[in-house]
Amino acid sequence: MHATLPLLASTDFPALRRQALDTLQVNLGYRCNQSCLHCHVAASPQRTEMMDGDTVALVLEVLRVRGVGTLDLTGGAPELNPHFRRLVRGARALGVRVIDRCNLTILSEPGQQDLAAFLADMEAEVTASLPCYSAANVDRQRGDGVFDRSIAGLRQLNALGYGDGVSGRVLNLVYNPQGPSLPPPQGPLEADYKRELLQHFGIRFDHLFALTNMPIQRFGSTLVSQGRFADYMALLRGSYRADNLGTVMCRSLLSVDWQGDLYDCDFNQMLGLPASLGAQARPQLRDLLQHDALGSDIRVAEHCYGCTAGQGSSCGGALEAGAAALQAAPAGAA
Repeated sequence: MHATLPLLASTDFPALRRQALDTLQVNLGYRCNQSCLHCHVAASPQRTEMMDGDTVALVLEVLRVRGVGTLDLTGGAPELNPHFRRLVRGARALGVRVIDRCNLTILSEPGQQDLAAFLADMEAEVTASLPCYSAANVDRQRGDGVFDRSIAGLRQLNALGYGDGVSGRVLNLVYNPQGPSLPPPQGPLEADYKRELLQHFGIRFDHLFALTNMPIQRFGSTLVSQGRFADYMALLRGSYRADNLGTVMCRSLLSVDWQGDLYDCDFNQMLGLPASLGAQARPQLRDLLQHDALGSDIRVAEHCYGCTAGQGSSCGGALEAGAAALQAAPAGAA
């Protein structure tokens, strides 16, 4: 795999400082039951990195001491971590909002048949990756049979009240472009998803998040191999919108890797760019018990243009300021 950090380290991206910590995004491990081309974590069934029980307990302690409002669980497939359910139960007992970033096919994996019911009992939000409402496109990107298993998973969640707009059980979907292009405007794309999934499969969901593919790990390496890396970076830089800077996720989020090291975002985690926190060269989760991250510098590099291009991109989808600017722009201006 080609290393992309040397191509990204030198940057003129604007300096950023951290605001109050609202979200702790915890990567429970890189093991996954799928291997997707766009995956910036390079997760797969062959990965063995997994957060241990002591670190999971420390996550809960930091949530309590810092009064963090949201726990965002990611991977790999976070549900494959043996401590996943203990962490969800503990966080919900603290009144913390829990987001499970679910690939949908995990719901039908051996030993996970009761996973959907567990998530519903915990009132955990589910943010599920479905890169298209077309079977051919999904299977091309994620593997044969993934679309049908994803639809089965969505039906399972719908049967438990997810996405009905009444139960309070939130179901969001995530869209990624098929290649080196920006996602289309999130609003119209969400309307297309809702129409197609309801008409053809009877599926309902709450929101669609349109995410930009990051030029790191598998996707970045593929671009290098194809000789398209520079063109993609030119697209991201050329689509930069300063309005998106105010709402980028790194301002209020810290990312935690499976070992408990801290990063400004999941992308920096994959590039090995640690967060800044006091005098620590490589801050860890335990440091948050003693130090507040408020006002600390955020590590930036060229890939940050991916979060500020066009309508903007974050783990919660398009950034509001950028999306509004994009939809107000004349045709062809994006």
